[in-house]
Amino acid sequence: MFDNGEYQPVTRSEVCSLSAARRVAAMLDLPTESISEGDPLPKGWHFLLMAADTRRSDLRSDGFPGLGVPMPDLGFTRLLLGGRSTAYHTEIPVGAKVIRTSGITSLTQKSNASGPMAVVIIGHQIRLEGATEAAVTETQTYVLLPGQSRFKESVQAVQPITAARTQVVVPDETLLFQYSALGFNSHKIHIEKSYACEVEGFPDLVVNGGLTTLLLTEFARRELKLDLRNFSMKNVAPLFCGRPITLAADPHGEGWTLKAYDDTGKLAAEMEANVNEF
Repeated sequence: MFDNGEYQPVTRSEVCSLSAARRVAAMLDLPTESISEGDPLPKGWHFLLMAADTRRSDLRSDGFPGLGVPMPDLGFTRLLLGGRSTAYHTEIPVGAKVIRTSGITSLTQKSNASGPMAVVIIGHQIRLEGATEAAVTETQTYVLLPGQSRFKESVQAVQPITAARTQVVVPDETLLFQYSALGFNSHKIHIEKSYACEVEGFPDLVVNGGLTTLLLTEFARRELKLDLRNFSMKNVAPLFCGRPITLAADPHGEGWTLKAYDDTGKLAAEMEANVNEF
């Protein structure tokens, strides 16, 4: 972990509770009674264990809680999730106690054609209480930007999407609220339409990058019947509330490539996944 004295790793204990797991099932419109104590937590649902009880007075101005890891105050008012890499090492049983260690692994300030920016990578390790090896490891890449969003919608013809398997989902305000609530994520671009539109310049609420990841891992789990071993996710364009998202999947070598497209057929997120053989 990155440790410069100010941004030290944070360790906390969590419980993978039955009630929380059943709430994820309810959010995904799955039978809640299908989840029982001792069942392995479905791959992708570990976002429940990444939340933190950040006090309101410690939130960023955009509402982002930092997942319990203090984010650097570099004067940038906007934050976006660029992507994540996740590896599943052992199962996490529902009801188990876990220990999570999180911290900044790197912090880079730079400039591009749009101006100054910073890239912050946060590493997470979740292990079962009493275990020495991690059950899940994950790195998340955040981009910090100044000022108002430069996002501009362009009117264009809908592009065709071709893939071995596809599924269309429409994230509504309820889904965005429930996902944010389950992860205790108060980032305003996901829950306050006036902030998303008037302050950050988006046309509507922005779909959480983590929610897009969950939709793809659920697509892999439930529709493709895949058991994910690890994946790398990259968010390349925003997705918006109330607009159809096309989930697409193609086998690629020994793994799968999964993508999320917006309502115009534009690529918004891409996941490279490796799977366990049955």
